[in-house]
Amino acid sequence: MAGGTCVRAVSYIIAIAVIILDQLTKWLVVQNLEIGEQIPVIEGFFYITSHRNEGAAWGILQGQMWFFYIVTVIVMAALIYYIQKFVTKAGLLGTALGLMLGGAIGNFIDRVLHQKVVDFVQTIIFSYNFPIFNIADSALCIGVALLFIQMLLDGKNEKKEGQTL
Repeated sequence: MAGGTCVRAVSYIIAIAVIILDQLTKWLVVQNLEIGEQIPVIEGFFYITSHRNEGAAWGILQGQMWFFYIVTVIVMAALIYYIQKFVTKAGLLGTALGLMLGGAIGNFIDRVLHQKVVDFVQTIIFSYNFPIFNIADSALCIGVALLFIQMLLDGKNEKKEGQTL
């Protein structure tokens, strides 16, 4: 049981690291850039651009704060439940859930304190101006991708086990 506790702790440490990095970078942007101000990092591809979002990804559901509060609390509770119940050994699952929890909390902090999320990572890919995002968004996306990979691996392992019976 102690081994599972240590592994679960790693999930929470990942979440805390994401929250700290997310909030620190957002603070730096707020302190040093006016909204709309832009710093080119790689001209034509990557910029630090100060932006605020009152909605979700791609600006959908603008101004629906109570919806975000309720959904985020439910998601955070579910992630904590899954970490406690299913993270028993080192692997992608604990990392994925930790990243997702940290990302959810990072944006939740912004919504509670400011009623909007600070975004600042702007990329232009093949002339497509990708929506501006932040560290919490990145952690959520990477966490979901890792969870998907873990699910594929679990399915593959279940299929192998079924063939050996």
